Amino acid sequence: MTTPLRGLPMAVPEAGLPARVRIHEVGARDGLQNEKTTVPTEVKAEFVRRLADAGLTTIEATSFVHPKWVPQLADAEALFPLVADLPADLPVLVPNERGLDRALALGATRVAVFASATESFARANLNRTVDESLAMFAPVVARAKEAGGHVRGYLSMCFGDPWEGAVPVEQVVRVCRALRDLGCDELSLGDTIGVATPGHVTALLTALNEAGLPTGTLGVHFHDTYGQALANTLAALRHGVTTVDASAGGLGGCPFAKSATGNLATEDLVWMLQGLGIDTGVDLGRLVATSVWMADRLGRPSPSRTVRALSPAPSHEDTGAARDIEDRQGPRAHKEQ
Repeated sequence: MTTPLRGLPMAVPEAGLPARVRIHEVGARDGLQNEKTTVPTEVKAEFVRRLADAGLTTIEATSFVHPKWVPQLADAEALFPLVADLPADLPVLVPNERGLDRALALGATRVAVFASATESFARANLNRTVDESLAMFAPVVARAKEAGGHVRGYLSMCFGDPWEGAVPVEQVVRVCRALRDLGCDELSLGDTIGVATPGHVTALLTALNEAGLPTGTLGVHFHDTYGQALANTLAALRHGVTTVDASAGGLGGCPFAKSATGNLATEDLVWMLQGLGIDTGVDLGRLVATSVWMADRLGRPSPSRTVRALSPAPSHEDTGAARDIEDRQGPRAHKEQ
């Protein structure tokens, strides 16, 4: 019997799952946007470059929102040109036509709008009703498509809302259909407060299919508040979903604060997918090393269980996991940090 390589799971495929999954990496945008201490533009650019070097092919780079609302991403114009040459798709968030103008001026070809399935969050996040926000997005999507771009529609609060409680499936379906009718190429179903469970995920995906939205146009974006993100992802995979959002190192929210919600860690996702024999194109060793590097710059450890398990142990002795990371990282691992 062959012993699996240290630092990697043994692959035991499950029948009926996709052969390949595209990871939509959100760490550089969604992961960093709530950081209270400003991350230097050069560090953000290096983060994106290292993520691409690890094999991620879709990396959400930044957001063209007004700097007043998201100060951490006020450097979007400075950042995007520093990473535009990478061999990866670099979608950016654009909340309105002005944001779209800024993105198009820099040559961005993939943009995303951010809607809500609930009235309460639409008011809190966009200061508009759900229908008013959809009306605001209509010219954004239309102009982006006219420019030959690809448009992603984020939909938050798909499973639960802190003000409204459980969100009816039909309510989510209505807004999803509206986003598709606007011209969005794909939708990302967000479990913003992390309350989804696998049965709920399957029910929503089934209802969306019945409403005429093909599984191939749907992605999932789970938060791990109650430890359900991987279970919910597996439910989505069993339904045929092949696009999964995740954040390197579990960046996003604050895992050390009470009731905080953190994104699904990309490393935890890759570990599970590799164990299922599903191809992602991601080098787990390089990805872990990247998250360790970024955590050092943020001044706190990564909440990702996989990052912690595979990171070099804080001792004088070299560990198998540490050697595996170094071996897989190659020359870049020895670059001056």
